[in-house]
Amino acid sequence: MASGDVLVEVRGLRTSFYTEEGVVPAVDGVDLYVRRGETLAVVGESGCGKSVTSLSIMRLIPSPPGRIEAGEILFEGRDLLKLSEAEMRRIRGNEISMIFQEPMTSLNPVFTVGDQIAEAIMLHQGLSRRDAMARAVEMLRHVGIPAPEKRVRDYPHQMSGGMRQRVMIAMALSCNPKLLIADEPTTALDVTIQAQILDLMRRLKAELGMAILLITHDLGVVAEMAERVVVMYAGKVVEEGDVYSIFRNPLHPYTEGLLRSIPRLDETRERLHVIEGVVPNPMHMPKGCRFHPRCPYATDTCREVEPPLERVEEGGAVACHVAAERLAREVTV
Repeated sequence: MASGDVLVEVRGLRTSFYTEEGVVPAVDGVDLYVRRGETLAVVGESGCGKSVTSLSIMRLIPSPPGRIEAGEILFEGRDLLKLSEAEMRRIRGNEISMIFQEPMTSLNPVFTVGDQIAEAIMLHQGLSRRDAMARAVEMLRHVGIPAPEKRVRDYPHQMSGGMRQRVMIAMALSCNPKLLIADEPTTALDVTIQAQILDLMRRLKAELGMAILLITHDLGVVAEMAERVVVMYAGKVVEEGDVYSIFRNPLHPYTEGLLRSIPRLDETRERLHVIEGVVPNPMHMPKGCRFHPRCPYATDTCREVEPPLERVEEGGAVACHVAAERLAREVTV
């Protein structure tokens, strides 16, 4: 992989939250990268560290109680963690934009949607208010909002959930970012609107040539949108690979469990497969592999030694002793 192909690279990221009960290591040594123009999906259960990873890239971790304690976040070779807040503001919303989970709480209820889109354009592009509003109308048209000349004067409460999400996308793309971070962009929407939003993101990505970091727990969205997948569990990356390999031959037992939990129309089983147990308490992580209390294949090694994230021949990576032993046997054979 040529270094020029990589837009963002996260190395050894560790982000913790300091609470009265103790220190919560929400993200603990995460490594991932996003190539130019690709869509990388980060998947996992709630609380696995997906959103905290994306907020760390944007340097939007609330402090206190949060703190980025270690690691590097390289954007086009620059470590974002070493930039001043003023330098980061020039990047945030301009070169890297983010769509948040719930558009109603992300949009300011006392300003029109046009004012909110125009503010970012004036700040980063240096346009006059009149030109910025014209650009806002153009962006609303671009994301498929009808009568944008009128809707630009609407307040968020005057729009449906799908419309508000389109406004968030218009705002995020108004400055032609190189990277779009989409944190559960379709969670609060019904399936029809969800399909429209995904089609819109796919079309805009092709037109603008941007990269997308997609945070989701919906594997159907992953299959439809992403080229590569990073699977997280309890603050760590447990598997990474291209979408086809992950869905065809998952290596980590957690990834296998996630895929088996998806309802299938071609099977007659009465009950869905479930991953037994619960996500561990982040302040009291189990020794060894963090997944071993829930893993049907766990060995004594899994209970004692934490597996490193290791590259495999297929081009991906996995952090699992059992998978490593199986792959070694296959190579020997």
